[in-house]
Amino acid sequence: MSRTGLPNAQAGRADAPAGRAPTAARLRSLALEHQGLAGRRGFGTALNGVEKTLDQIGHVQIDTISVVARAHHHILYNRVNRYDESLLNRLVKARRAFEYWSHAASYLPMRDYRFVLPMMRGVARGEWGWWHHGANARVRAWVLDRIRAEGPLFARDFENPGNRRSGWWDWKPAKRALEHLFMEGELTCIEREGLQKRYELMERFLPSDVDTREPDIEEHADFLIDTTLRAHGFATARTVNYLRRDAKVKATVRHRLADKVRAGDLAQYRDEAGETIYAHPGTFDRAPKRFAHTVHILSPFDNLVIQRRRADQVFDFDYTIECYVPAAKRIYGYFALPLLYRDRLVGRMDCKAHRSEGLFEIKALFLEHEIPEPFLGAFASAVVDYAAFTGCREIAVRAVTPNAWLRPVRALCH
Repeated sequence: MSRTGLPNAQAGRADAPAGRAPTAARLRSLALEHQGLAGRRGFGTALNGVEKTLDQIGHVQIDTISVVARAHHHILYNRVNRYDESLLNRLVKARRAFEYWSHAASYLPMRDYRFVLPMMRGVARGEWGWWHHGANARVRAWVLDRIRAEGPLFARDFENPGNRRSGWWDWKPAKRALEHLFMEGELTCIEREGLQKRYELMERFLPSDVDTREPDIEEHADFLIDTTLRAHGFATARTVNYLRRDAKVKATVRHRLADKVRAGDLAQYRDEAGETIYAHPGTFDRAPKRFAHTVHILSPFDNLVIQRRRADQVFDFDYTIECYVPAAKRIYGYFALPLLYRDRLVGRMDCKAHRSEGLFEIKALFLEHEIPEPFLGAFASAVVDYAAFTGCREIAVRAVTPNAWLRPVRALCH
């Protein structure tokens, strides 16, 4: 893609022909800067670093897979100095973050609470059929009464002490009621032990100064646009509407993007596929950043790559997480992690943390571009650090493609 940009006079006209997009290098640079991946852990330290990360990238996805570090911890590990797995619980307990649904189950900054209200109230009205489990009204009332009287509880606190499955107090209906009340916004999660939630009444959890006004549809669309621009530096209508289910919201996003161009708040550019890219005026005036020889080992659910089409268009990286693919059809392995070197996604690594043995196993490493010599040292440093984060001290390298890299990778990763 070649850079032409738009003259300032045209940036404020939605009907003006869009200029061609900036160079791919500039788009990569902008995305990585906004994502906190332009160098080593760019969003600060410990608790404040976690809060800054959430504020900047908008959400951190929660995932159950524990082949290596769980996604929510892995995403923050790459962006926060001195990150440890207690910090998310601490941030939630401090009421500076909360759990709810973004494009998936996620941690969200507390300032964004009002923008989940449309979904919460839609679930309560039965408009989100996939969350409407038909929880028994008596079970719901019993669950709420217990939490109101006893304080925050885990789902396991509702198990039948005799482990007998009988009656409406059975654990399965209670768990269903807890999750439905969570999605309706009656309950929230105030901490996790592993992946087990501890539920509390939302009315007791919310800080008194949180805005609880439900946004209208234009406010909601503007929020989605602003969140995408802050997280990535540029946006398309498609990326703003990623996995949005409400057709009215999606249409309003497109209208609001055009309104912002007319007002001069956004400039528009056209990429080679004919898709319109939006950014704040002047965004692409600076040259691309010069990147150090740094490797980031990314989670498959990292915000940089979770939109697979965007990762392909911006980074020329065609990525599928193959744990959901039948074993016989896998190309790279069950849980291959994308590798970011400087400003390029250069390969993937299928690996597993054998925590009880203290062994980090690289089952297969695939390098997909011409790799300069400094990559080796940066990669080895990243692997040793990440293995330690997963609780492993020993590293075993089984296979590398191309095979000529196997011996030097093994020599350095010890």
